[in-house]
Amino acid sequence: MEFENIKLEIADQIATITLNKPERLNACSLDMADELFTALDLLEDARAVVITGEGRAFCAGADLQSANKSAVSGGRASFMALNKSYNPLMLKLSKLEIPTITAVNGAAAGVGCSIALASDFAIAGKSGYFLQAFVNIGLVPDGGASWMLPRLIGKARATEMMMLGEKIHGEKAAEWGLVHKCVEDADLISEANALARRLADGPTVALGVMRQNITTALDSDYASALLREAEGQRKAGDSNDAREGAIAFLQKRKAEFKGE
Repeated sequence: MEFENIKLEIADQIATITLNKPERLNACSLDMADELFTALDLLEDARAVVITGEGRAFCAGADLQSANKSAVSGGRASFMALNKSYNPLMLKLSKLEIPTITAVNGAAAGVGCSIALASDFAIAGKSGYFLQAFVNIGLVPDGGASWMLPRLIGKARATEMMMLGEKIHGEKAAEWGLVHKCVEDADLISEANALARRLADGPTVALGVMRQNITTALDSDYASALLREAEGQRKAGDSNDAREGAIAFLQKRKAEFKGE
């Protein structure tokens, strides 16, 4: 399928989604958000997905100057844009059944910051930075940021990001635990691809259950988390990968997982 605002490639069971409006620092218009939403439905053959940005930015936030569909034009328009396009995209990202990696080159601002941090593994280049700039224009964080940030880095640092609106560069983001790691810019894509390969070669049924359990456990009591683990273990335990893992263990060899 051809897209105007993104690129989608799937090779060797790894999907790569590239935000592809470099002349606008990959600012996320409603059209781009809708294309991303559609692309996430086209990953049937993929066992891991990498999301990155073309050029010198990951995503500079919502595109406020989109020629045909302004993302922000008063409070009502913002409300409608979030509920129609951005929020459904974020929910779909959270419900993917395969591991997700974001390779953050340059700015990850506003909703771009939320997209970057919605992955299982966010990897930042040293030029990468994360910015909640809404306070500077009299707005509030969106794209799930107010849910995500306190859980990733705690209330104090989340408050600092949201209320002061200052850049958190890649090395500091890694120090805070906001991202998985920070690497040299030249190594960013190779690091992301290597991690994607490792995950894609893993037991992706079990990995999918893990990512859902991690998310839901943040808002559940202990007993509910135990029950979800048991249910997840039943699903993973019935997979061909689990059978292969057990046989490989008994045969003292490395398991060859197929994601089934």
